[in-house]
Amino acid sequence: MNSSSIGRVRLATLSEEPIDEDGGYKHHSIWYTSSKKAQTWLKTYFSLPHKHKPNNYLNVLLSVLGCPLFPVSQLPPQSSFSQVSSSSQYIIQHFIAATGCRKLEGTVRNMYVTGKVTMAMVDELSSNGSTTISNIRVSQKGCFVMWQMVPNKWLIELVVGGHKVVAGSDGNVAWRHTPWLGSHAAKGGVRPLRRALQGLDPMAVASVFSEAQYMGEKRIGDVDCFVLKLSADDADLADRSDSTAEMIKHVMFGYFSQKNGLLVNLEDSYLTRVQVPGSFPMYWETYMATKIEDYRIVEGVMIAHSGQSDVIITRFGDNLRAGPVITRMEEKWTIDDLAFNVPGLSMDCFIPPEELHKDYTEENHDWRSTLNGSSSLSI
Repeated sequence: MNSSSIGRVRLATLSEEPIDEDGGYKHHSIWYTSSKKAQTWLKTYFSLPHKHKPNNYLNVLLSVLGCPLFPVSQLPPQSSFSQVSSSSQYIIQHFIAATGCRKLEGTVRNMYVTGKVTMAMVDELSSNGSTTISNIRVSQKGCFVMWQMVPNKWLIELVVGGHKVVAGSDGNVAWRHTPWLGSHAAKGGVRPLRRALQGLDPMAVASVFSEAQYMGEKRIGDVDCFVLKLSADDADLADRSDSTAEMIKHVMFGYFSQKNGLLVNLEDSYLTRVQVPGSFPMYWETYMATKIEDYRIVEGVMIAHSGQSDVIITRFGDNLRAGPVITRMEEKWTIDDLAFNVPGLSMDCFIPPEELHKDYTEENHDWRSTLNGSSSLSI
């Protein structure tokens, strides 16, 4: 398939409905015909049954866990280590040596990843400790395919419970398409996909943490780690805010093993103040911790092949008379295949959808409305 035909397939209108088993992916995926390996993988893992009704909280799971972005942008190679402590330099250089990713610099144009996920809404607790949602720990199985191209271009298609979320970046704008929001641009500057930083793209890990702040040492499980911290600056936070939702903070901690130098854990948290005119403000604090493990050698580079993310969303404000409400969810993921320099992948594959809306009204479409509608939030 030539690049122009790939581009035409990419711009096809995305379905608003659950994907049918036979033709949904064949017509809407840039990667379906680009390699035989992808076709075989598709038939094996994307043949999902869609006869059940979607879980009411599936959109929350997909919004929070599906394709979150990193808090900061990826730096160009020449910016690395320009204003960073010697401790941070040592940690990143140790990571580069441990993964062997230096050999990728200047030689890798793109990469391709397929994997499987299992997501679950664990529970929701009110301030008195009672569980306010019952029988919700039903796991939703799914899978994803991800493409990346240097620099700052990426695309991910993720299917869970029969519904597809697509997100991408052409290097200038990041966007996402969901069945409940349609296509919309992400606020703020272009940032890397968090999933790629979970041990899948060592060069990106080295780049984003190259100007991180050294925070000391901490033991994670049975691993002694060095801790690096990244924070979105005030300008980025302002760009990611609007008239109803103010992003107050977004910080990320990376935990690198002192023994082998590998990234073994990511933690990030962000705090948002949400206020619709005529209502009390509500605060949302989202905390996500990801355990990264099962590093294996792929084409001479150490790549993580499994992990688990745990999320805690805490909502508090004057309109919650019973006090804060805590929602927990989780994702387990494994990698099936990863390859570098896939033939036929071009810049046209990362063109945003034609129906992209840059000025959507978050208060009318936001995934938070699902949680807001739960019984625990009655005033």
